[in-house]
Amino acid sequence: MYILGVSCFYHDSAAVLIKDGELVAGSDEERFSRIKHDNGFPHHAIQFCLDHAGIQAGDLDYVVFYEKPLLKFDRILRSGLAAWPKSWLAFREALITWMNEKLWIKALLQEALPDVPKDRFLFVEHHLSHAASAFFASPFEEAAIVTLDGVGEWTTTTIGKATADWTGQGQNRIDLLEETRFPHSLGLLYSAFTAFLGFRVNNGEYKVMGMSPYGRPRYLDRVEKVARLYDDGSFWLDMDYFQFHYSATRTFSDKFIELFGEPRQPESDFYTLSTNPDKDYPGWDDAVAWQNQHYADVAASIQRFTEEAILKLVRHAHELTGSKNLAMAGGVALNSVANGRIQREGPFENIYIQPAAGDNGGALGAALYAYHVLLGQPRKFVMEHAYWGESFSEDHIRSFLDAEGIPYEYVEDENELTNRVAQALVEGRVVSLYQGRTEWGPRALGNRSILADPRRAEMKEIVNTKIKFREPFRPFAPVVLEEAASDFFEIEAPEKQFMPRFMLMVAPVKRDKWDVIPATTHVGGSGRLQTIREAWNPRYYHIVRKFGEATGVPVVLNTSFNLRGEPIVNSPANAYNTFSNSGIDLLALDKFLITHKRHSKQS
Repeated sequence: MYILGVSCFYHDSAAVLIKDGELVAGSDEERFSRIKHDNGFPHHAIQFCLDHAGIQAGDLDYVVFYEKPLLKFDRILRSGLAAWPKSWLAFREALITWMNEKLWIKALLQEALPDVPKDRFLFVEHHLSHAASAFFASPFEEAAIVTLDGVGEWTTTTIGKATADWTGQGQNRIDLLEETRFPHSLGLLYSAFTAFLGFRVNNGEYKVMGMSPYGRPRYLDRVEKVARLYDDGSFWLDMDYFQFHYSATRTFSDKFIELFGEPRQPESDFYTLSTNPDKDYPGWDDAVAWQNQHYADVAASIQRFTEEAILKLVRHAHELTGSKNLAMAGGVALNSVANGRIQREGPFENIYIQPAAGDNGGALGAALYAYHVLLGQPRKFVMEHAYWGESFSEDHIRSFLDAEGIPYEYVEDENELTNRVAQALVEGRVVSLYQGRTEWGPRALGNRSILADPRRAEMKEIVNTKIKFREPFRPFAPVVLEEAASDFFEIEAPEKQFMPRFMLMVAPVKRDKWDVIPATTHVGGSGRLQTIREAWNPRYYHIVRKFGEATGVPVVLNTSFNLRGEPIVNSPANAYNTFSNSGIDLLALDKFLITHKRHSKQS
């Protein structure tokens, strides 16, 4: 049985294909369209899924959309009318958009997939899709569920309980027991601060998280004026401080500005580094003095509030369900700093967060919910890795390189290839690693990655400003052999944890390792680590292992293979274009090694 899951029209449009309950293919539309966070109809992603499985649209048994458009339109209408006349412009634009396209998603799906019978198009509520994307991809037989994002139809946050049948004798269930509804939203609250700090909503939230370690939560009391948090994790927003419920262009109000000051101008210089004698910053040796310390402190304040809110939510979920397992999804579940605190301070023994936790993962959740709950089929799948996107053969890569006249060296022997890449890293060269199927979700996990030596403190600035062309405060991820993770990070039993393998949590770096891996150690001494096991990605694993054998440090700096403002590369052409337009020294395009012209003897 083939089921296609689809999500689109908000952000991160995607399509996935499952066969008999097991994931076959999944990709964001942005990887094909090259529009970051593309929210359009995922024509390319759908076609990729079909092509990868070798089937036609007529072979699909069901097509499932990740939310219910009529319920969402109901919220648009009611919210717009409730805020009238302030909402008139946004309400008018929303009506035009919905009447022209979004309301007719079933017709659009039928038009794109005309060979699928009309009664085989299904719709699953947004937060049920999120819940299913985490639970039915996890290894759990039962779990507490927490979903939290901006907004689905009406719901912004849920707590629930799920059970799975792995035998064919029982029943699969997801029961959402409690919810918070629009406009009270942790995701929209964080996005309002994202906009205030000069970043794009639904794009720059991770920048706020990356900025927050440079500040102190000195404005937490002000955040608590705009959002009230209760012991059970529920929260209430004072809507006098916001405009997202009636404006299409602004998320916060003048009253918000009176409380927090003038917004930061996008693209403005953010900070200068200097020694600060203020030793009140916990865990800092040499604190960072900011030219605009105020904004860093605002970022730290909303980040701290968010962490506390999520911790209260998961504790209440534990009290409500009594489960030892937690499954999470929704865009806010990508807050890796909060996730690290859940792991260390929360009540759950086991935690699984969907790697594509945002709306893209909703496509998978919708398909899995239809298969397991609506159709009553037993579980058989666990999402052990995130390599579900498009791949390209050696013949395709060679043909591309030859057609473009690009000099390369083909290294057939796998051992020699990993030796060459590892040695380049030891020599201080920056390497882009392109292999196999692209990762599904927002993280580069070794198939579309840029790698560098974490021992060299200068690598942070080199990769940020000369290769990625992005803000200099942005941190990098340390990728570490799973068996060595506890030697470098404050993490217990990494082999039993799912979050680190997907780069979904920040963990403290052991104090004696701060100066060993300075390029990947965040201010305050932490890292958003990725643990790797040979079975998941042999080439990636052996590169890091050999780097460790040569240096004594089995850790490598990893960041996504893209330039600022672009999606992660997908095709060999994308990879070479990004490589040639950056300061990357070596491109390992599968088994083809390409040296930047400035390092080439021919130049």
